[in-house]
Amino acid sequence: MTGTTDWNMVLTNRSNVDAVRNFASGNTSGREFYANFANTPSGGVVRNLLRTHGVDRARVLARKALNRRGN
Repeated sequence: MTGTTDWNMVLTNRSNVDAVRNFASGNTSGREFYANFANTPSGGVVRNLLRTHGVDRARVLARKALNRRGN
């Protein structure tokens, strides 16, 4: 569990930021969160985040990433 998540790749545009914000606040499930990024360049990053950390920890990390980027 020592991998890093490339949040710059995930948070590339407004719709991605909105998807991460909805996931971080608990409005969408892990499956819905991944579905937003499936078949995109950042899909693998999101999938690894969920597989490595699980949904609950991924939510915490998503909130942290949003806060650090001022979103």
